[in-house]
Amino acid sequence: MIPRTLFEADHEAYRDSVRRFVAGELAPRHAHWEREGIVPRGIWRQAGAAGLLCCGVAERYGGPEASFLFNVVVIEELARAGITAPGFFIHSEMVAPYLEVYASEALKSRWLPRMVRGEAIGAIGITEPGAGSDVRGIAATARRDGGEYVINGQKTFISNAHNCDFVVLVVKSGPPGERGAMSLILVESDRAGFSRGPRMQKLGNRGQDTAELFFDDVRVPASNLIGAEHRAMAYLTNNLARERLAQAVRAAAVCEATLEQTVAHVKARMAFGQPLAAFQNTRFKLAELRAAITAARVYVDRCIELQLRGTLDAADAAALKLQLVELQCATVDQCLQLHGGSGYLWDSPVCRAYADARIAKIAGGSLEIMKQIIARDLIDPPGGRD
Repeated sequence: MIPRTLFEADHEAYRDSVRRFVAGELAPRHAHWEREGIVPRGIWRQAGAAGLLCCGVAERYGGPEASFLFNVVVIEELARAGITAPGFFIHSEMVAPYLEVYASEALKSRWLPRMVRGEAIGAIGITEPGAGSDVRGIAATARRDGGEYVINGQKTFISNAHNCDFVVLVVKSGPPGERGAMSLILVESDRAGFSRGPRMQKLGNRGQDTAELFFDDVRVPASNLIGAEHRAMAYLTNNLARERLAQAVRAAAVCEATLEQTVAHVKARMAFGQPLAAFQNTRFKLAELRAAITAARVYVDRCIELQLRGTLDAADAAALKLQLVELQCATVDQCLQLHGGSGYLWDSPVCRAYADARIAKIAGGSLEIMKQIIARDLIDPPGGRD
């Protein structure tokens, strides 16, 4: 592989510590969590003590105030080991940034230190039974009543749903029929009227607790508003580039790990008196994957550089996610084929990687939406965009 130039000695030292934590504390228990459908809260506190959560949070809120590269290290090491059960990705990459950038000082001081330590777990509530990629189609509402918001509605496919202490909720906050007037509101999970559905049985990511959330006249103080009222769409758009980059980082790491595992397998597996690695079809398939994954790694690292400079835009992030997720799904599929029947067994890492990969085409904006974003950037005049 082409040598990477992004990381310095402190990043690699951190990588070693993350890798030890993953190997010692997460990997041995992961199969059990997949059977249970949830991760014990104690693991979150251990991860916080080991420095795996919310790497970018400022020191005044208990965080290390590290660059995005440290987040990248965590994402990569979890992905390489096939660790999907703890919803650290949701917590650190999708929830914490909204608090860091848009929340009031009071909300930051209350929640960020606890998130860093793993004492409070965050979730984000966007998707609904009738609204997925079309965020403007959500139906959950927040009605202002004096010094409070009264929240009603339902969210679905929510990761960390059973473990979360709070959810950053996207709700309609304007007059009926006004699709764009939405707000972000922090809702604590112990509020009256808040309830959780049963844990969902999924194709992959089985250890990550996922469920519906219900809000029946849930009252929260107006001070729980994140940012300005009716500005949620702008906030979501601003953070989506980073989220999609993080998905691509994970996809690249999965591709590399799966290819490495498959090379080891075909060298050891015998067929017709010789290793699978001796057959031309095997060699050519692996060569094609190696070339595609190497190109993808360079692409991902370049986009990480843009993110560090603050210049990664929505269209570039969408194109990156489209390419990397397609490659991830193709890689795990071809590698499972090279494993034969053993690759179809759940105990095989390539089997779990195959099941876990499929959600990447849907979560964080479907690939069809990525194509829309890219096409709009290519074709539509800037003044005509939403």
